[in-house]
Amino acid sequence: MIAIGEQAPELGFEIFQNDKTRKVKLQDYKGKWLVLLFYPADFTFVCPTELEEAAEHYAAFQKEGAEIISVSTDTVFVHKAWHDHSQAIKKITYPMGADPTGKVCRAFGTYLEDEGVSLRGTFIIDPDGKLIAMDVHDNSIGRNTEEILRKLQAAKFVRENKGLVCPASWKPGGKTLKPGMDLVGKI
Repeated sequence: MIAIGEQAPELGFEIFQNDKTRKVKLQDYKGKWLVLLFYPADFTFVCPTELEEAAEHYAAFQKEGAEIISVSTDTVFVHKAWHDHSQAIKKITYPMGADPTGKVCRAFGTYLEDEGVSLRGTFIIDPDGKLIAMDVHDNSIGRNTEEILRKLQAAKFVRENKGLVCPASWKPGGKTLKPGMDLVGKI
């Protein structure tokens, strides 16, 4: 399983996006931020609420130089059927990753062997392919896309401003910290 600070594994998988399927590799996204949203399965209850919310914030992630990929153990054909069937999922324009063998989920530690599905997991990977943030939890608890965006923005800020760190609930424009000193002005 990948840990914070490690390189994302060299894995390939299929995606469904804009009514097309294609094969990608995680390395294809080097040079930009990558947010992976693992979820258990299509045609479920909590998942469409999260994925729709991510779709509604997709432009903000792209503005930050990030790509979102949702990942479940469903195939690209199931993703297409869900996309065609669900009003919430029709809003998705980001790639929907297919991991029917569970290899991607296993690499990120989200795979539930007894169920053949993924836990909810969020992973932020920097432009160098290094894992910066992760959050994995029970499938009955939905995520907050605004918090994922805030974490991405904080990770970008720290990367671009060596020596500064972001305090709790930091948002762009807020005060930051320099270890060993007090809060510094807004940046």
